[in-house]
Parts: sequence; structure tokens; C-alpha cells
Amino acid sequence: MNIYNRKQKWKYALLGFAIAIGISSLFVTNRLVKELKKEERKKIELWAQATKQLVNISGEGDYSLAIHVITDHHNIPLMLVDECDSILENRNMLNTTKLDSFLIGLKLKKEKVITKSFLRKELEYIRANGDEPIEINFIGDKQWIYYKDSALLNRLRYYPIYQLGFIGLFMLIAYLTFSAARKSEQNQVWAGMAKETAHQIGTPLSSLMAWIELLKEKNSDKNILGEMEKDVGRLETITERFSKIGSKTDLEVIDLITVIENAIHYLKARLPQKITFTLNLPSKSLMIAINKVLLEWVIENLCKNATDAMSGKGEISIYIEEDEHQATIYIVDNGKGIDRSLIKNIFKPGVTSKKRGWGLGLSLSKRIIEEYHNGKIYVKRSKENKGSTFCISLPKKSNTTTI
Repeated sequence: MNIYNRKQKWKYALLGFAIAIGISSLFVTNRLVKELKKEERKKIELWAQATKQLVNISGEGDYSLAIHVITDHHNIPLMLVDECDSILENRNMLNTTKLDSFLIGLKLKKEKVITKSFLRKELEYIRANGDEPIEINFIGDKQWIYYKDSALLNRLRYYPIYQLGFIGLFMLIAYLTFSAARKSEQNQVWAGMAKETAHQIGTPLSSLMAWIELLKEKNSDKNILGEMEKDVGRLETITERFSKIGSKTDLEVIDLITVIENAIHYLKARLPQKITFTLNLPSKSLMIAINKVLLEWVIENLCKNATDAMSGKGEISIYIEEDEHQATIYIVDNGKGIDRSLIKNIFKPGVTSKKRGWGLGLSLSKRIIEEYHNGKIYVKRSKENKGSTFCISLPKKSNTTTI
């Protein structure tokens, strides 16, 4: 379990690091935006001074600097409004609008015309959301310059969001890629380990079968031979189970009720006598596409875990609920329950509540049900000293897959 605790801590650490990057980026960008807003207001104030100077010049004064300041303004959208609320001039209100020059008398020569209704809407928006206008006092007349943020300032304001979005997208793609690679590697490890186990069991199993035949010829005790044959048969079943992992096999439509009853019949003779089973199964057949050998394995594994949780004394109840699309097997025990910290990861390899154990049984059961049968296996409920309920949902229509 330690590896998963460390994994969770790493996830939280990386999440915290990403949040810190985001906050830092927002903080720095916010400072830059504020500084840029100040610079833009200074530009507007300079533009206002140039406008005032241009209007007040008489005769042959030098107004080249004022014209340069006014005509060189291409970034900040603004409007010049008089006391009658008439829009005398606008600059940069559309990206497609170009102003060639600013002539004496504040006359504009435009390549494209901005409609009055559009300008009026923009003016109302700036008044409601923009900064305070800059006042220009002419002789006997007052005018105001309304302006809003430039396109550059808006891009800078949203830059952290774009940055975090791209970082998040990159991290998501990397996570999915590495997860797929890790899952593929795990599949190969599972299949390789299972097939090697089946191969290792196969050799002594063949020898045991030969010894049983030899004992039969010597007229040994038939009861003992019968029990030995049962155990050898069981070993053959286990070998078959491991050999099927990683193989592509068609699911067989058989009676689910019979499969459960056979699995429980086998367990009753091998579990402690103080373990009692209560089966509440439909009286009619329930035909579902399953792999008999692997499904029995899952049921036996869940029942053995329940036996351990009850310390060899208690009751295991099994019942089925079905609808049009699926059948759900409920396996209920009255044991000590599962610790809340383990429930979320209980089906992951290495996670176990036992002092001794590899934590592979439930993980393998999950692979058998979800990846082979296209079903679901989950903990429906678990309470301390009240027991646990495991559910296996199997679709009534299933496709062949490989685990």
C-alpha cells in the first residue's frame, strides 16, 4: 500500500506545483498589465496634449510634433466626445480601420467608415467598464477622451490562461500516453507471469496423474485415490485459468446459476466449517456469455477474502438481481469490513488489508470481469464490523476480448 500512498502524494505535489506556477504566472502578468495600463494612459494623455496644442496653434507655428504624436497612435482604441455628447473622432475602434493622417481642424480621412450606432455602443460600453475619461479644456469648450484597453493588453491579460491551457493539454496527453504504455507493459507482465505459472504447474501435475494411475493398479484405498483425483483435477483447473490469461477465447453462453452453485459447492468442502453460505438464486436458468473457469475463479476469490475478513467464522450471502441489460451478483459477508482508506484502491495490485498477501487477487478479478467479460466489479458498501458487499455486473450481451 505504501507505493500507492507515495503515488497519491506525488500527484498532490505535482498538482500543488502546477497551481503555484499558475498563481505566479497570474501575479506576474497582473503586474505587467497594471504597468502597461499606466503606460497606455500616459499615451492617451500625451495624445490629448497634442490634440490641444494642435487646436490652439495659430498662424505658422511648428505643429509637426503634435501631428506626429496624433498620427502615430495605432494601438489604443479611443473616442473624442464633446459637451453635447457628440463623437468628434475615433481611433483604432476596429482592427480593419486605418487612419491616414490627422489634419488641422480635427478632420479625419478614413479608408473605412464606422457606423454611428457601433460607435455609440462602444462609447456606452467604455463608460460602463472603462477607466475615467481624460478631459481636454479648450477655450470656452470641454471635450473628453474615452478609451479602452489595447489588443496587446488584452492578449497579455489572457496569456496565463492560454499558457496554463497548453501546459494542461500537454500534461494530459503525456499522462494518457504513459498510462497506455504502462498498461500495455502490465498486460504483458500479467500474461507472461500467468503462462509461466501454468507451465510450472503442468510438469508436477503430469507426474501426479501418473502416480495416481500407478496407485490404482496396486489397488490402493479408493477413497484416498478419489480425493487425490479431485485435487489433481483442481490443479488442472488452476492451470487452465492461468493459461487463459492473455489468450483470446470466445465466451460461452451457459447458465450463470449453475456456475455459482458449482463454485460454492467446491468451496464448502475446503473452507472452515463455521462458514455458512446462504444462496438466494433464481429458480430458472440465467443464460449469459461467460468464461466458466475464470468466473468461478473470481467468485472463489471473493468468498475466500470474505472468509479471511470474518476470521473463519460467519455467513456469506449470495444473491442475483437482473434487468434487461445485465445480471448483478451480490456477495455479502458480515466480517470486519474494509478500511475507508483502502476502498478506493482495493482493486489495484499490491493493495491488501491482510498482513500476509500480495494483493493480486482482487486486481486479477477486476481484469477478468471488466476486460474479459466487459462487466463491472466494485464494492457496493462496507462498514466497520458490519461486513462488505461486493458486486459483479455482467452484461447479457458480451463480445470476446483479451486480458
